[in-house]
Amino acid sequence: MAILVTGGAGFIGSHTCVELLNAGEEIVVMDNFYNSNAKALDGIKEITGKNFKFYEADMLDMAAVDEIFAENDIEAVIHFAGYKCVPESVKKPLMYYSNNLRGTFNILECMKKYGCTKFVFSSSATVYGIPETVPVKEDFPLSAINPYGSTKLIIENLCREMAAASDKWSMILLRYFNPVGAHESGKIGEDPNGIPNNLMPIVLDKATGKREVLSVAGNDYPTPDGTCVRDYIHVVDLAKGHVAAIKKARSSNGALAYNLGTGNGYSVLEILDTFQRVNNIDLGYTIGERRPGDAAATYADPTLAEKELGWKAEKTLEEMCRDAWNFRKLREEENK
Repeated sequence: MAILVTGGAGFIGSHTCVELLNAGEEIVVMDNFYNSNAKALDGIKEITGKNFKFYEADMLDMAAVDEIFAENDIEAVIHFAGYKCVPESVKKPLMYYSNNLRGTFNILECMKKYGCTKFVFSSSATVYGIPETVPVKEDFPLSAINPYGSTKLIIENLCREMAAASDKWSMILLRYFNPVGAHESGKIGEDPNGIPNNLMPIVLDKATGKREVLSVAGNDYPTPDGTCVRDYIHVVDLAKGHVAAIKKARSSNGALAYNLGTGNGYSVLEILDTFQRVNNIDLGYTIGERRPGDAAATYADPTLAEKELGWKAEKTLEEMCRDAWNFRKLREEENK
């Protein structure tokens, strides 16, 4: 019995593969390398000393997805595959709806066909829209303010409706906040294709000289230092949350949602200053204008995940900054 990890060569997917293998699980990985790198697969094997089946496949290719299920005894699916850039989704909504929804439909159709009923979904805190208060709890109102968030919310709703239609399904919906960091070995980490949109890859580009300007988007928010506050979580902690979710899926049915965050809000300036201090780097950042639509503060209440999954984030902001830079330095050296 194996766990299928879609998008398993990606940032969160690769770290989750490591934690699954370390926990003694058998995995099958699929990825089309749209926003990932085949080097991550080698990194997973080097870290764990274990091998696994890999399929270079696109989830929009129903025949390819079906082949994976036909050739393997898939017990559960952890579904990471999907487009994830919010600004891009605003510019290309049809592309996001088409890929994220159709691909997920194909995965779920094959699961139904082959009697696989345990599904862990890579959702997002974007399903809360702009929360009126913090910390954010799972029973807060759900809404979407961009096409990317809409695709996550639609898939969540589908999971709830499928679970209501049949008690065979066990759907675990994991709402992430802001994953950063890398494996401490430096063998896998965040390695996006194209221009990054998240804070940490932008910081890393500035630290390596790939980016000339690092501008903080506003410092006049109603927060302690005036910059936006977010819940940053180490990707290894996040990956371990998926191992806990698989265990929960094996012992429950229905659709259950959990926040995976630290419960702490870190400001943009806290991130930058910690990165500089831990890594002894002067980023030389500037203060710019606000970005439209940015909430002042968003961070999780992860109490439910600790209570029902037995999971809690453990790594510090210092470790997030250190491990992210360690991975990038090693990758830069490899590419010279």
